[in-house]
Amino acid sequence: MERGGCLAASARCILGFVCAARACAQAARHAVARTRRKGKDADSLILDRFNLKGKKALVTGSSRGLGAAIALALAEAGADVAVHGSSVAPEAARQKVLAAGAQSLALAGDVGDATVCALLVEETVARFGAIDILVNNAGIIRRSPAVEHPEEDWKTVIEVNLSSVFRLTQHAGRHMLKRGSGKIINLASLLTFQGGITVPSYAAAKGGVGQLTKAFANEWAAKGVNVNAIAPGYMETDNTEALRKNPERARQILERIPAARWGRPEDVAGAAVFLASGASDYVHGHILVVDGGWMNR
Repeated sequence: MERGGCLAASARCILGFVCAARACAQAARHAVARTRRKGKDADSLILDRFNLKGKKALVTGSSRGLGAAIALALAEAGADVAVHGSSVAPEAARQKVLAAGAQSLALAGDVGDATVCALLVEETVARFGAIDILVNNAGIIRRSPAVEHPEEDWKTVIEVNLSSVFRLTQHAGRHMLKRGSGKIINLASLLTFQGGITVPSYAAAKGGVGQLTKAFANEWAAKGVNVNAIAPGYMETDNTEALRKNPERARQILERIPAARWGRPEDVAGAAVFLASGASDYVHGHILVVDGGWMNR
């Protein structure tokens, strides 16, 4: 009995030692996790890498559609966001950003005007003190057969969809390069890769956006500034309204999308937060396709 009692006592002692060791190991893991959460380096927890707290962003063309969804997503991730409309400052979008707990500024102006591009960046910096994220989303589309495509439509689309990307990236980039950090996200398109039908100026502009993305990335990657793009597929926005109202074209498009639906503005939100965050620090000159699988077919 004495021997059995000793064995039982020894077993309890060993079990207690194992439990204590496990508790110490767990406490150590928690301590490491807390240390990582406080840090800003590569060892931080992965969800922390997506946190945009303290970042300052400008999203052009954010009164509705993709731009509005991106602006709200950045705000929900912690960034203060300047929203923009081509003719009227988008107060509704600003209110949504404020409701997400972020600061916001509503701006207006035609990005086809070089002066407006400079002012949008400077007003953002003046209000927030910095610009960490630029999303070049503003864009228009003009539809007509290539042989009939008006010269005026060509010029307008190129200025708004392509020249503005070059100018805004230059202006924001100057601030970012001085600080050695920044994220620029351009809105490309499936027509960055394809020619489309009856949209020659739009296809040319979006093809150019892809090349500008790579050109800026090549020069700025080593200087701490990431330049990337998102290429949305066929989305339920104003730009695709004519297609969705055309029964034949709408059917043809839907049949090719493996996801079996048109995209929605919120479908680009995750891609935008990723490219705006520290989680994408080693991603440069990439065009991230968000298309429900269209390009796979």
